Amino acid sequence: MATPKKKKMPVQEETQDIDKESAMAAPSSSIPPPNISSIKNKMRRTQEFIKLKRQKRKEKKELQKKRKREAEALGEEAPPKKVPKTIENMRVLDETMVDPQDEEVLHDEAHDEMASYFSRDTRPKVLITSSDRPRSTTTRFLKELGQCIPNSEVYYRRGLDLKKVIPQALAKEFTDIIVVNEDRRKPNGMLLCHLPDGPTAHFKISNVKLHDEIKRATKSTEHHPEVILNNFNTRLGHTVARMFAALFPHDPQFSGRQAVTFHNQRDFIFFRHHRYLFKNNKRVGLNELGPRFTLKLRSLQKGTFDSKFGEFEWVHKRHEMDTSRRKFFL
Repeated sequence: MATPKKKKMPVQEETQDIDKESAMAAPSSSIPPPNISSIKNKMRRTQEFIKLKRQKRKEKKELQKKRKREAEALGEEAPPKKVPKTIENMRVLDETMVDPQDEEVLHDEAHDEMASYFSRDTRPKVLITSSDRPRSTTTRFLKELGQCIPNSEVYYRRGLDLKKVIPQALAKEFTDIIVVNEDRRKPNGMLLCHLPDGPTAHFKISNVKLHDEIKRATKSTEHHPEVILNNFNTRLGHTVARMFAALFPHDPQFSGRQAVTFHNQRDFIFFRHHRYLFKNNKRVGLNELGPRFTLKLRSLQKGTFDSKFGEFEWVHKRHEMDTSRRKFFL
């Protein structure tokens, strides 16, 4: 029998096969790093993650040192430092953002419901109450809130309707009503009503910490505190800030060195109560007095509280209004 002849491969095919084998054998710098999440061993996966974080931190420090050396070498010709991008400085511009010195804003504030307080025609007197049968945490929160706000009185509802509370408060010359609601034995809501003509604001309360729960907290005194209102930039924010300001007396007593802060950040209003201490000519220390909590505006209603027939100026609708993380309303 005749043996079949072997077919010879073309020279081009042989060279292509050799190139493929050499490419597979040689290490390539374009190979991506291994995916840590694909490692099944938990201990090894954790070690690799820590190693990766350490490497990134080292590279970041080296880049910072390099930029610092370049800036020192260039001197005055060095480029300005880059401003980091945050949600606050990338905020979507709101049409209601106002200048506090604008003539239209000043005119509206001179004729709004809180104008009598800012013209010193009325002296603030605050009624603090709660929902029916408050639990111990809410009761303690009411007492500490009363210690923060001078000239305030704490009463218990005892099943009385809020619409009946308002005429009684007006008869006793109260200028504001604060109602603290609770859920699951903890404060979860606050209603702030300015008398006699409103407005009424409803807030959600979260992250409540009382005096005993704050580390190294000291006791407050009866001095009138200073009021700090920070970052309320829209027309709605101005109204809410003026409602907070109307709770406190006009003239703070600086000898007490106490300050109450309402800080708005991303539509969350952080409440803090501090006493400041002068350590020397340059350094100042802070002692937190408590309570500490966070507010989130839910609605703003014209006039006094009326759940059925009240006219709302603003209502927070989460699914319709929270379309961007960079859009804020206060």
